[in-house]
This record gives sequence, structure tokens and C-alpha cells, in this order.
Amino acid sequence: MARRIGIIGVGFGASVYVPAFRSEGWDVAAICSRSRDKAEKVAASAGIRDVHTDPRELIARADLDAIGIATPPASHHPLAIAALKSGKHLLCEKPFALNAAQAAEMRDAAQSAGRTAMVGHEFRHAPQRAYIRQLLGDGYVGRFQVCTMEVFLDRYVTREPRDLTWIAHEAEGGGILGALGSHFIDGLRDWFGEIASVSGRLERLRPDVRDRSSGRIVQAETDDAFLFTAEFARGGIATMICSFGATPARGGRTVVMGDRGTLIAEQPGPNPTEDGKVIGSRDGSPLETLLMPAQYTPMHDERDPRLAAFRLLVRDFNRGIEQGVSPSPNFVDGWRCQQVLDAIRVSSREGRTVRVD
Repeated sequence: MARRIGIIGVGFGASVYVPAFRSEGWDVAAICSRSRDKAEKVAASAGIRDVHTDPRELIARADLDAIGIATPPASHHPLAIAALKSGKHLLCEKPFALNAAQAAEMRDAAQSAGRTAMVGHEFRHAPQRAYIRQLLGDGYVGRFQVCTMEVFLDRYVTREPRDLTWIAHEAEGGGILGALGSHFIDGLRDWFGEIASVSGRLERLRPDVRDRSSGRIVQAETDDAFLFTAEFARGGIATMICSFGATPARGGRTVVMGDRGTLIAEQPGPNPTEDGKVIGSRDGSPLETLLMPAQYTPMHDERDPRLAAFRLLVRDFNRGIEQGVSPSPNFVDGWRCQQVLDAIRVSSREGRTVRVD
């Protein structure tokens, strides 16, 4: 009999969580949104039986094996702890929490519950990132020295101010550092180990947003551009610069350099694609496109460009339940990533390098 899951959130939850879990053998038994109209629309379109507007009502159901939390980050802490206390397995979206203190409580609740608890950093499974991880382990670049990452997008370059949403509110956990930067920080930790210290800067380059309820133009509270430098406990440094106010958009580029070689991964948008390539050079050889191992491209899913990676994440979730473990990225990873996000924000406010304990 298929395991049963309830999904909280009808944005990313509807477009990715629902089809990913279904494709990997789950019965999506219920969907939840504060808006009944939105929940009912998604349920009707996806053939989901039950609709909830109270997430705690969904969490309390005895017939569910797991909960998927795909809501803005301000709600993650209370919902995650409630789900774990109810005995459910849990997949929680990123950014993981509002701060490291919340993240630590979520980590501890997962450990106490003894359930599989993972974070939605699906891009560990993107072919480029998974292959780079293998190449680093194989010693392709030799001793790691420097990683540079840049993402320049025009998402906020609009004729009229963009609509005011949760991502513009600090209290809601908004900002591009959390929404996009958290994926890259998780990737850095996956490749190079723990981050020992950071320095960073957050900026609001295009702060005007329109409040649809009043029609007024107001100011976003959160970043639309950031940069940081990270030093790793095992040695080496990484830098990242990102802007959603760049014009024209130039996509993303990651370069990993060591004392013997270089690896390069490019992407057209904010996320790595399922057909992304890795370019490499070792011991002075010319740069060339490296042959992607078939194990990193086991499927193509045309419904959403994020689905292939997310389905592989769900497969790890399934394995975790079967084995009684929480595969990475788990709630410890979520807490570690949140520590780094917090440290970058402190560095931006105080103008200093911040240790990550």
C-alpha cells in the first residue's frame, strides 16, 4: 500500500511536491492552504481528495505517514515541530527557518522524534553539482583552493514595481540570500565541508514594490542582491555575488579551482538544469566538456525543470524511511546552512568577518 502524504502550501507545493511524490510512489492524500479557493483549485486539478485550510488539522490526521511543508519560511518552525511531535516523517522546504535558534530547535525535534526529516535542497541532485562532487572526491582539481559563484538575473527589472509578497518582508524570512543563496551555501558545504567564517553584504538595489491591497508603492525590507566570502574549516575559500536587478540577465557561473585543475558549471537561470554540463581542465590541459555519467541523469521530467532533481530527493526520503535514517540534506544540514545565513546578515550589519560556530 502506498505511503500517504499531506502537502502544506500550494505554490511550489503544487508544482513540484505533488507531482514528485506521486511519481515516486506516494499517495498525496491532502493539500492545505490558508485560501480555501486556492486549495480547492489545486485539489481539483491534481485529483487530490481532501482540502484543509488549517495546517495543524492536516498534521493531526492519523492516516498520513508524512508531511511536506512548502510554505514561506516564517511558518516552518512551528509546523515542523508539530509534524514531528505527531510522529510524521517530514520534508521541509528551504530557507529552513528564520534564524539558527529556530533551526536548532527543529534539528533537536527531529532527533527526538526518530523520524526521517529532510530539507528541500534538491539541487544536490542536479547533474552538474552531483558530478562536481564526485570529481572533487576523485581529486580532479587536486587540493581545493578557490570557488567563485555569480548569478546575475533581471527578475526585478520590471516596467512597474513588482508585487509585494512575503519575500519582501524580513519577518517572513524574505530576501534573495535565503531564497536562492541557501541552495548555493548547501552546495558549498556538500562539496567542501563546514564553513568556518564569512563576511558579506546585503543590498536593496530595486526596493520598490506595489501593495495590491492599497495600490501604494512601498519599500521592500529585504535584499535583492548579496555577496559573501566564506572560509572553510578544511581550507580554501569561496565567493558569491548575486543580483536579481541585473540587466541584461547573464545567468549563473560557478568555477572551482585547485592546485591541479579547474571545473566550471554554467546555468541560464537561478537553478542548475537537468541537462547542465561540466567543463574541466587538469594539469594544464585545454578546457573541455566532461562526459556526464549516466547515473546523474536517470530521468527527464518535462513538467517542471526542478522535478528531476526533486524526485531524486524524494527517493532519498523513501530510502531514509525504509532504513530509519535521515539522509542529507537533513535537519542538521538545515541548521548548519542557517548558521551561515545568520552570519552573513550579521557581517552585513556590522561590517566584520563572523565566525560560524
